[in-house]
Amino acid sequence: MRVLITGCYGQVGHCLVQQLTGKAELLAVDREQLDITNEGAVIDAVAEFKPDVIINAAAHTAVDKAEEELELSYAINRDGPKYLAKAANKIGAAILHISTDYVFAGSKDGLYLESDETDPQGVYGKSKLAGEEAVIEACSKHVILRTAWVFGQHGNNFVKTMLRLSKDRDSLGIVGDQFGGPTYAGDIAKALVTISNQIVKGNDVEYGVYHFSGAPHVSWFEFAQVIFDEAVKQNLMVTAPQLNSITTSDYPTPAKRPANSKLDTSKITQGFNIQASDWRSALADIKPYTN
Repeated sequence: MRVLITGCYGQVGHCLVQQLTGKAELLAVDREQLDITNEGAVIDAVAEFKPDVIINAAAHTAVDKAEEELELSYAINRDGPKYLAKAANKIGAAILHISTDYVFAGSKDGLYLESDETDPQGVYGKSKLAGEEAVIEACSKHVILRTAWVFGQHGNNFVKTMLRLSKDRDSLGIVGDQFGGPTYAGDIAKALVTISNQIVKGNDVEYGVYHFSGAPHVSWFEFAQVIFDEAVKQNLMVTAPQLNSITTSDYPTPAKRPANSKLDTSKITQGFNIQASDWRSALADIKPYTN
């Protein structure tokens, strides 16, 4: 299996490289090695390497900065995926593209299905949805994986932020009225590897959009409680900071966050036997998140 991974230094990209090293012929690149917003460079790189699968883990994920960096957001989140998908289609490769819960308004009661109406509320979500549409249009062999609340031992994320802030503060105010499924980056990578293997083996794959995130669903406040419970249990700290549940309106941000990011993951379970991310088990060894 020949796999091109973009965004190889990001949370998911890093895990993809770890999991595929020695098991596939890899071309792992970040923006320094391949600027995905340069169509010519993308076409040349794909034509030369001839991957079976392209996994696009590159994205402009700075949600608040995106409100000001509109051109950059669309260049990375829409144009880059489009060029990768066109290049994949040209050589008959498949493209696996990571998307986000931010394509939804977040106002639905219950879980979001892949078929639910999209209604992004900010530049980040709009640019990611435009990327989805571009990939679908450019390459018939596509799998779009929408995920949410990503965390891992590598890169910046909520778990690391909580542990860092607790060093200097006795109490923390955490948003308690936004709900979703924390998703371990290693599990996202594992899901993408599983799908890639199915494609390369020639198994019957239903291309399209899939949801993959963690269970159980919690609020950010509840997520923080579990993080600190584990940190205390694993002797990383003597006592946890006092946690106070606050509302979204108490913590205004430039970009609107979805109140409901709960994704229904039954389609990916049925199609690929991939279970929802067990985010609690990913915190069983919490020390690596302190680095």
